[in-house]
Formats: sequence, C-alpha cells, structure tokens
Amino acid sequence: MEKFRFLPHTADAMFQAFGRTLEEAFANAALAVCQLMWKPEKVKPAREKVVEVNGRDLKQLLVAFLEEILFLFETDDFILAKVEDIQIERQESPPGYQLRAKFRGNRIKDEDEIFGDVKAITYNEMEIKETPEGVSLQVVVDI
Repeated sequence: MEKFRFLPHTADAMFQAFGRTLEEAFANAALAVCQLMWKPEKVKPAREKVVEVNGRDLKQLLVAFLEEILFLFETDDFILAKVEDIQIERQESPPGYQLRAKFRGNRIKDEDEIFGDVKAITYNEMEIKETPEGVSLQVVVDI
C-alpha cells in the first residue's frame, strides 16, 4: 500500500496519507511531513520520544500529532525517522480522542540534510475518510 503522496497546491504543500488503520494513516502522515524537511529513511533511530496528544475530534488530534514533529524539531533538534506503537483511543470524559506514540529519531547531526521548513499544520482542506481499503487523510501544511 502506498504510504503517502504529494498533491499540487498553489502556495503550500498538500499530501494524502494512507493506512489500513487510522493509526497507520496517522504514522504515514507524520512521514509525509518529515519528507518536506528531511529524508526520514536516512535518520538513524537512536533516540525515542514518547508523544501524547488530545483532540476534541480526529482533525484536531491529527493537527496536534503532526505539530509535535515541528515542536520537537524546533525545541530539541530532534528529527523523526519513524513512528512506533501508535494508539488512538476515544475518550468519554472529556469527550474526544487521545493519541500515544513513540517517535524514533535522533538529534540533528552535521551530515543530516535539512532542506525544507514546515511552519504549521493547517485545517485547510483537511479530510479524514474511511475507504474499503482503509483510511485516507488529506493535509495542507504551511511552508
């Protein structure tokens, strides 16, 4: 299954991410965000960061999750290689969703090539769809 694909967009970057499950689609969306700034497959996954975010709905959860990549990059020089053990649970009180995951990556090294800058994750044109094959996400990021 294709993990993600970039789509044409006039000013920003837009992608679709896919997965057999919601969790897999979220993890592939994280890789798409990274791909706009560095090559995640070239990052040695030597460090682990546990991520926990909440959202009133799945769109807010997705934005919060993807913004963790930007936050860790800006505050800890952490670049993501892969997402592991992602779990999304519906919460009763307060109503909404909670996501827990492990980010595997490393601190930026001299040999790492940072070639792009994602400023923010947006709600613009965001879609979360269940299909017969699984889940499809569409995200626009401000670059």
